[in-house]
Order: sequence, then structure tokens, then C-alpha cells
Amino acid sequence: MNKPSESRVRLLIVPGLHNSGPTHWQSWLQARYPGAVRVEQSDWGEPAIDEWAERLGETLAAAGPGPWLVAAHSFGCLVLARHLQTQAATNLRAALLVAPADPERFGLEYSLPAEPLPLRCTWVASSNDPWMAFARSRDWAQRWGCRWLNLGDAGHINVEAGFGPLPLAARWVEAENQRLEKDRRFERADLSEWSFAV
Repeated sequence: MNKPSESRVRLLIVPGLHNSGPTHWQSWLQARYPGAVRVEQSDWGEPAIDEWAERLGETLAAAGPGPWLVAAHSFGCLVLARHLQTQAATNLRAALLVAPADPERFGLEYSLPAEPLPLRCTWVASSNDPWMAFARSRDWAQRWGCRWLNLGDAGHINVEAGFGPLPLAARWVEAENQRLEKDRRFERADLSEWSFAV
């Protein structure tokens, strides 16, 4: 197994309802990246969007400046969107939204952003996800300005659907790490390094 590259970019895990157990892809991904942090909720069975979003913010504040990548699942994707909606500034740089739950199921249809999220966003969908109809999944991804990927008949992309490891998520982390490192090199570059442009 290839080892993840070293980087100062950190990974935040945002589970959905009932948390993600030890064989869930989020737990697998978290174990691959030392320093990854999971948002822990006081009541995993009670989907209170504002309380959960506040806890996400508290977790980030306690964990340090980052920059951060975030991998969210199901209701956790809605929590992330709510956090981004209520925070004027964020140190989150890119998000992986896997099998987001339909906001309508929680009465949140009109309580979440109706415009693109303020970070790079990849939405991973399933054509037979019981928590979000396929057409609505594509509509919400477009609304939030996400790159949209369809895994086909993958259910809710969780343990019950056969997903412990999710190599796609690890590849996403590595690609985003490389992108952010490249951005940082560009920002730190001395003007003399750009003499070719004169």
C-alpha cells in the first residue's frame, strides 16, 4: 500500500448520523492520515444542524490553523454546508462530499446555501442512494458548485453498501495535497523566480 505523502495540510472527517464505525470508509481514511481529526457530536442520533455545525467549528478551532481538507458523509455534508454558510472565514480549502443526504428529509431544503460553496468541492453520488434521489443529487451538486462523480449502483456508499476502504477518497486527498502544495509554492516564490515573465 502506498503511504500518504507528507504535508502540512490536514484532514477533517465529518460523519453523518450515528457516526462512522471502525469499518466505514471514513475510519479507513482517517487511519491513513496521522493528524486527521474527526468531528465528534454529543448525540449522534439527533440531527441538529446548527449544533452539529457549531461543533464542527469548535473542532477546527481546537485543532489548529491547517489548512484543512474535509471529507464528509451523508448528513455530515449538510453540516459542513451549514458551517460554511455561517462562518465569514474558514481555513477549509477543499471538500469531498460522499453520498450527501437530501436536505428535504430533515426539513432543511431552504436552510442551506443556494449558491456555490466557498471552496473546491467534489460530490460523490450513487444512482441508487436511498438518502438522495439521483436527479436531486445532481441538482444539489450543481447548486453548490461541486464537481460531480457518479459511482453507479453504490447505495449509500457506506458499510452496508460494501464500502470499508474507499480508494477514491485517498486519491482525492493526495491530489488536493499536491494542489495546495503547488499553490503555496507559487505564493512563496521570490520575484526573481519569475524573471522569465519579463
